[in-house]
Amino acid sequence: MPLDDALSPPNGPAREIWLEYGHLDGEDLLDAVIHEAFPNRIAVSSSFGTESAVLLHLVARVAPETPVLFLDTGMLFAQTEQYRRLLENRLGLRNIQIIRPDPDHIQEYDPDGKLHQNDPDACCQLRKVLPMQRVLDNYDAWITGRKRIHGGTRTTLPVIEHEGYHTKINPIAPWSNDRIQAVFSEHDLPRHPLEQLGFTSVGCHPCTGLPQAGGGVRSGRWSGLDKTECGIHKAPWTAQGI
Repeated sequence: MPLDDALSPPNGPAREIWLEYGHLDGEDLLDAVIHEAFPNRIAVSSSFGTESAVLLHLVARVAPETPVLFLDTGMLFAQTEQYRRLLENRLGLRNIQIIRPDPDHIQEYDPDGKLHQNDPDACCQLRKVLPMQRVLDNYDAWITGRKRIHGGTRTTLPVIEHEGYHTKINPIAPWSNDRIQAVFSEHDLPRHPLEQLGFTSVGCHPCTGLPQAGGGVRSGRWSGLDKTECGIHKAPWTAQGI
């Protein structure tokens, strides 16, 4: 019986993967989807945010040559870039691919870098969604580090799903915060530098703040706006506003 049987099984192409590998967890699931289900056709995305080290640690133990897709939006904290280099060296990740927005698109739609102020959705489309879409066209499957404990639309996140043109694997979706922190402690994983300042979720610096009092881990993202996601996990993608 799949570990994720509390949720309805996925429909379409992901159903077969769920039936075959849904009973696996964490590292075992990653090993199966990387080497058996989608050899040379799978990538992992990482923001190199506050909890990213856990998934990247698991990936590095299973297949350190797996492509790791990192979106450099041009608006990241300098500490995030420092953290990326630290984890790359510490974990032995061999294939980090840095993805950047099209410079022509930036010049046309956000020449002064202020698009986020009046249309944050369009800014995310420009700097995240379209660049990620371009690269993911090369893969059939996509590993993410999203977790149910982050709430919102992630509360019922399945471990295996199909979205757009990809089977998506969310190997730590059901993990508790205690389990995540235990991996940090047991394997002495480094922390994001901004954690010591109180940040619990880190994205682009104009749209990232400290968590709200009584709010969840991601409550500092797009604070005050009716927005909780950048859009890369809402396929099929559209060039809305761009």
